[in-house]
Amino acid sequence: MKEKKSYQSWTISDEFWEEIKDKIPVKKRDPQKKYKHAPGQGRPPIPPRKVLEGIFYVLRTGCQWKAVPRKYGCASSIHRYYQEWVAAGFFE
Repeated sequence: MKEKKSYQSWTISDEFWEEIKDKIPVKKRDPQKKYKHAPGQGRPPIPPRKVLEGIFYVLRTGCQWKAVPRKYGCASSIHRYYQEWVAAGFFE
């Protein structure tokens, strides 16, 4: 009997990631703004692939942003990235 592989439609394949990873918007520091921390200090950013999988999870399952599994990162951070990427035209 063959084992059935489970496939989650929000999981990003390696092939798709290779195509899209260079198109993800990168937020740059505003030179006019005064920051509390120097570059590289503070919390490390969530890897973009995990962020995108978290966004796909919400879009495919229809769950609330607060219900995003922790393995994708903090729900509010995932939502913030989504808003930034929408504003940058990434999903168009």
